[in-house]
Amino acid sequence: MSLPKFIVGMIFALAIVIAWSYLGGASFSTTLFRVIGCAIVIQLGYFLLVFIMVARNAPTPADKIRDAGRKLGSAEASDGEKFSARRSLR
Repeated sequence: MSLPKFIVGMIFALAIVIAWSYLGGASFSTTLFRVIGCAIVIQLGYFLLVFIMVARNAPTPADKIRDAGRKLGSAEASDGEKFSARRSLR
C-alpha cells in the first residue's frame, strides 16, 4: 500500500472514530483519547506490515554481488570465487 492511500484510509478511520464518539455522547477529552489511540494502533500496524514485507524479501542480485565483494580480502573466498566491481570493455 502506498503512503497516500494509507493516509486517506487513516483519515477515514479517524473520522469514523470521531463520528462514533460524537453519536455516543462522549466528551471532547474522551473523543481525543480515542482518536489518538486509534492513530497509534494504525501507525503501528502499518509499520509492522512494511517491516514484515521488507524482512521477507529475498536478497537481490546486487546484494549478493556486494556480499561477494566484501569477501574479497577474507580467507573465506577462494581464488576462483573472488569478484571484481570493475567490468571489462571487451
